[in-house]
Amino acid sequence: MEKAKVYFTTFKTSWKENLLKKLHRLMKEAGFESIDFQDKYAAIKLHFGEYGNLAFLRPNYAKVVADYVKELGGKPFLTDCNTLYVGSRKNALDHMETAYVNGFSPYQTGCHVIIGDGLKGTSETLVPVDGEYVKEAKIGAAIMDADIFISLTHFKGHEMTGFGGTMKNIGMGCGSRSGKMEQHCDGKPTVNEEKCVGCSSCLRICAHDAPVLEQGKARIDHEKCVGCGRCLAVCPKDAIRAKFGDSLAVLNHKIAEYSLAVCQNRPCFHISLICDVSPNCDCHGENDIPIIPNVGMLASFDPVALDQACADLCNEMPVLEGSILSDHIKEQEGQAQEGAHDHFHMTHPDTEWRSCIAHAVQIGLGTDQYELVRI
Repeated sequence: MEKAKVYFTTFKTSWKENLLKKLHRLMKEAGFESIDFQDKYAAIKLHFGEYGNLAFLRPNYAKVVADYVKELGGKPFLTDCNTLYVGSRKNALDHMETAYVNGFSPYQTGCHVIIGDGLKGTSETLVPVDGEYVKEAKIGAAIMDADIFISLTHFKGHEMTGFGGTMKNIGMGCGSRSGKMEQHCDGKPTVNEEKCVGCSSCLRICAHDAPVLEQGKARIDHEKCVGCGRCLAVCPKDAIRAKFGDSLAVLNHKIAEYSLAVCQNRPCFHISLICDVSPNCDCHGENDIPIIPNVGMLASFDPVALDQACADLCNEMPVLEGSILSDHIKEQEGQAQEGAHDHFHMTHPDTEWRSCIAHAVQIGLGTDQYELVRI
């Protein structure tokens, strides 16, 4: 397979061209206008941000994409699917309210919000994939109803997959509630009782009543646990750890296969912005300080090459002092660490992201070989 073209520009601006105009030019250079949008429905998949989180992409960027689609005769809408966990996006009403509070209203973005999997996360389309792990992907119905699919991704760290990039935005993000469960279900966390202080943070975050408190210590009921990993992120003492083993790679493989289900058989275009690179997902109700400086904006027709390029660019960046990544590096100073050159592995040592890209290449979603075209 020949190298994919990934178009890149920094966040540097001039009085002649602000960031919004620069994003438009990036999309144009990357071939956005080669897609026939005339009278077509275009789903713009992004993360609206959990209420309280401020690292998500500003709605101004979504407006650039939506306006460009309309300029080319298309009918854009912003979309995401409901969450597995307790939070501000667990059903369509709360999800849309959160989107509007965070600035993604039709008055700000120029298009409507449609929650992809409906009111309770049960509106789904079964998409044949015949993958190694997924035979029928459960994708939000509104997303599959669209003629054209566009991903607009905030590239950041992630506590289970290493980073949250384009394929995470597409594969996990477009899964209905049952689709998310199918992707997560192979890994179950456990509690280190010596570290647990019985604060009940894990009980409050779980939508499935899997954590229970017994004699002042938490325990995870694996019969109820769906493996979403939210409890790992909220534990203030790092008492909950992932014992995923091979299942971490399985999760990444399923994300790749779900991404293929979403993207196959229709025009797709992918945009990724590397800014405010928080260590955790935008699903959190908070965001920690970035682990690296802002990098730039990228666009490609190939989601795999785009993720690979983003990861490579991030790993070339210096580490920000005071970040979780900086703390982890200091804690392990002098020790030979596998993956020490990898900012995302060092931020979350239990994770790895390369298996997602490798599997995506294997199933034909895209290539990890790319030409970086700087504009």
